[in-house]
Amino acid sequence: MATQNGEAKRDAPTGTVTSRMDRRWSVMSDRPESRGLTVLGAHNDNHRALPIDARIHVAGHRGLVGGAIWRHLQQRGHTALIGWSSAELDLRDRDAVFAGYEQKRPQVVVLAAARVGGILANSTYPADFLSDNLRIQVNVIDAAARFGVERLLFLGSSCIYPKMAPQPITEEYLLTGPLEPTNDAYAIAKIAGILHVQAMRRQHGMRFVSAMPTNLYGPGDNFNPETSHVLPAMIRRFHEAKVMGMPSVTLWGTGRPQREFLHVDDLARACIVILEGYDDRAPLNVGTGKDVTIRELAEAVADVVGYTGDMKWDTSKPDGTPRKLLDVTRVKALGWKPQIELKDGIRKTYEWFRKGS
Repeated sequence: MATQNGEAKRDAPTGTVTSRMDRRWSVMSDRPESRGLTVLGAHNDNHRALPIDARIHVAGHRGLVGGAIWRHLQQRGHTALIGWSSAELDLRDRDAVFAGYEQKRPQVVVLAAARVGGILANSTYPADFLSDNLRIQVNVIDAAARFGVERLLFLGSSCIYPKMAPQPITEEYLLTGPLEPTNDAYAIAKIAGILHVQAMRRQHGMRFVSAMPTNLYGPGDNFNPETSHVLPAMIRRFHEAKVMGMPSVTLWGTGRPQREFLHVDDLARACIVILEGYDDRAPLNVGTGKDVTIRELAEAVADVVGYTGDMKWDTSKPDGTPRKLLDVTRVKALGWKPQIELKDGIRKTYEWFRKGS
């Protein structure tokens, strides 16, 4: 029996995965030879623009990612945005989420809410990262299905991929090797979210999709020294070193790992493109397709901040994954590409940080 999205409803496949290629197929399209991509372009009858008056719930609208998506939707003129603060609605509370959805009846959902943090936070509180994120995801996705949400975009993370995945990382490499142990609990939660989206499509024919952004930064970032990610942590550390006249700054690791960074405003634009033009069970990578070493990143941040002291590297601290660069062929096929260069993005983020510090 075919669903409204053209996918066949059927029981979940049985048996075990016996090869890496089988594993790739299990998380991609039903047709391995298609590589799992359904692009709904401007000349495709299935392309569906978001109505200006659509009721859109941006889960996590006060965070880094959700805030950028909220701003972008406002700039587009959307008039029926739905956002609850964590004090108003705890997304970990299933009954509260269902009550909220029953009252507001969103038509579109962007699931950007998550418990996030850097290496220190992930390695210190793995149980909290796993539990909180699983509950948020399950509650929102189940409520969306129960109350007839037409489109849902689940945002995961590039940490879902194996630590030693071939570079650049294509979507097929999901579940093909061991994860980076410093954030495996968070990664498992996000992988569960992907599979939940796929299960909703298979069982109920929902137009739910998932996207995996690379490392993000921008206005609204978390600059807490205990829980922040690498780029905002560097901005704060170099800023404080400059203000205090410190002769040197010590950074974690060797500085050799390579990372990709995407400004949240670019991600916000990508989310709209995906919601309007992508409908497939395969997760979709979102990134720049370019990376830098952590040492190069530190040099760029120091230059923007105006810090001229020395950099020292504490090699007793973990580096994490050696390299993590996403293959973004699929998302670019939708007509999207990033617009904000890294140095410009760092400069804008530092300006935002200074206004609030």
